[in-house]
Amino acid sequence: MGLTSDVVLALAVGSAVALFAATVWLWPRLARRGWRAVGGRVGLLLATQVALFAAVGLAANQSFGFYASWADLFGQEDDLGVVVDHAGGGGVKVLENERVPGAPGLRPEINGRVQKVALAGRSTGLTVPAYVYLPPEYFQPRYRTHAFPAAVVLSGYPGTARSLVDKLHFPRTARDLAAKGRMEPMVLVMLRPTVAPPRDTECVDVPGGPQAETFFAKDLPAAVGGHYRVDGEPGRWGVIGDSTGGYCALKFAMHHPDVYGAGAGLSPYYDALTDATTGDLFQGDESVRDRADLWWCLDHLPAPKTSLLVTSSKSGESNYKDTLKFIDRVKAAPPTRISSIILESGGHNFNTWRREIPAALEWLGGRLTEE
Repeated sequence: MGLTSDVVLALAVGSAVALFAATVWLWPRLARRGWRAVGGRVGLLLATQVALFAAVGLAANQSFGFYASWADLFGQEDDLGVVVDHAGGGGVKVLENERVPGAPGLRPEINGRVQKVALAGRSTGLTVPAYVYLPPEYFQPRYRTHAFPAAVVLSGYPGTARSLVDKLHFPRTARDLAAKGRMEPMVLVMLRPTVAPPRDTECVDVPGGPQAETFFAKDLPAAVGGHYRVDGEPGRWGVIGDSTGGYCALKFAMHHPDVYGAGAGLSPYYDALTDATTGDLFQGDESVRDRADLWWCLDHLPAPKTSLLVTSSKSGESNYKDTLKFIDRVKAAPPTRISSIILESGGHNFNTWRREIPAALEWLGGRLTEE
């Protein structure tokens, strides 16, 4: 049974309840002196606490999508083997076809399709699992020669790519917005910013290590463009993400405006974090450290011709003051354009991002279709 299985969660909750009841029932018998009685009390209390914490942890993982599997939780993920077509500039291997969650049927020309894929980078050698959403129009005869705008969608860290499909509802939201005429049909490439799990690379080209930024700026567009009918013209790719993914989205749009015409950061931060999960990202290279600092980029690099969107809330988000500061700094640096979504209240969680995603996707679609 998988880590995110409802059965596993039900068993954990049931075990916690049963152990609590057993503790209450047996406590009078164990309220004696002696090592057996004391050991029994300690054992029951310890087992109850472990079961309770397991149930709470599993429920939190179900809600926030931190880990996708037991192997992911214990850092034992296996790299996917993918045949790379070097003539095409990269590789996409389709592993599974799925229906769009919430879609009323299986016909892709009506409901679209989600594909589980593996993306292989030609220049970085990285292989990354992802999900690709193809809109209904992609399968309709009148669009058979049409090249669609595309957007990279990034989770936070640790996060899971699956959460972007099931928890944040990106495919369903994109399909509904296009059906209402609020955005052009768009291909979504959904994945984690963590290209070398379990390490958090903060989307940095680590000296002597994983070249995360190059993967997203060069390898991913080449691989996807070689397999799907997506528009390769400048400005027809966008990027959106939450938390760590939001920081990466802003950085990609600022560093690579020739690739990403727009970047949306949901609850982003503005400088690379460094901790036990990242290790030494910069290896003493000040130029790499500076490029990872969006404040430094605003002060020292030419303002890119791209569009940025940032989100926060007045109550519940720790990035609120920094976000207002970032907006003011970008406003003073044309031709970069800045937009924002500021909620009255909302924490750093899926519920907040689900409230922001429809407007953010509509904004992103509008920026990618501008002439």
